[in-house]
Amino acid sequence: MGPEEKILSTFRSVAVVGLSPKPDRPSHKAAAYLKGKGYKIIPVNPGEKEILGEPCYPDLASIPQPIEVVDIFRRAEDVPALVEEAIKAGAKAVWMQEGIVNEEAARRARGAGLLVVMDKCMRKEHMRLTGKRDEGDPARKT
Repeated sequence: MGPEEKILSTFRSVAVVGLSPKPDRPSHKAAAYLKGKGYKIIPVNPGEKEILGEPCYPDLASIPQPIEVVDIFRRAEDVPALVEEAIKAGAKAVWMQEGIVNEEAARRARGAGLLVVMDKCMRKEHMRLTGKRDEGDPARKT
């Protein structure tokens, strides 16, 4: 079992760092999909109060409940600091979305015992592993 499958089948609480309130943005689509599949979404965006009907937090340290997965929608250069926050917050996994790769941060996270995924979309991986399509996915079979 790879880290993607382990994360998606084991953990249910996902802090989405950089979650956009705009429905057409990839972070919003991924979080809405995961929420619809029963995951607890915790938005992290300092400029917002609420996204997807969930209270929004300025950073990981402000989240008052346990965090299992930190799903990162930020630039690769922002990842090391976010990994440090994830470790301090007691997260179990760090997931860097498509296009985001930071080997140094990944090594640091793994060294602290976290599972790590880079350059993959949680929504797409969930669909691939479950054989399901997102209702809004144009590639879905009709």
